[in-house]
Amino acid sequence: MDESRRVRETYDRIASHFADTREHPWPEVEAFLEGRQGTLGLDVGCANGRHAQLLAARTDRVLGVDASRGLLFEARTRARDRGFGVDLLQGDAAALPVRSERVDLAVYVATIHHLPDRETRVGSLDELARVLAPGGRALVSAWSTAHGKFDAEAGFDTTVDWTLPGGETVPRFYHIYAPEEFRAEVEDSALAVESFEVSSGNCYATVKREQ
Repeated sequence: MDESRRVRETYDRIASHFADTREHPWPEVEAFLEGRQGTLGLDVGCANGRHAQLLAARTDRVLGVDASRGLLFEARTRARDRGFGVDLLQGDAAALPVRSERVDLAVYVATIHHLPDRETRVGSLDELARVLAPGGRALVSAWSTAHGKFDAEAGFDTTVDWTLPGGETVPRFYHIYAPEEFRAEVEDSALAVESFEVSSGNCYATVKREQ
């Protein structure tokens, strides 16, 4: 089984419990969106829709893309219960089901580190660049070696267990980035970095399309 399929099936399996533990948006996403507006917003790897909900307050229309049908169900439930609009699509971050040059604001957080290799990850960043409108901005994030959970300086592949109620563990594939490695992958794509930081063990890059 290829790693992308394995990750998709893992998140289908843990979707309900995962959504229950991901109630609140990340402060870094809130900070990125502060003062920004647009016509179309995009949440790549939208999971339960907590960041799509933020985008819905900033844009006229929001698209949420995720590989997991289970997580899309959770996002649909959240949107219904919280009263915000989002169009949900099952799709691959490396082949976004979105037309070119349409997205004004995008968040691509805690997702790229699940892609299986550098070529696929950079390809997904190229896809993000493709869909960004002129003047559009996106926030990209990934787990990094700066997190206290890890004792490493170079990036590496690993699995991190998710523990379900009752104690069953489900392994999830991650590529844990060294911060400079993450920045280098973004810069090797069709995106330009406007700002870069490491916060709470994650790398964050605010990006736009290269001119």
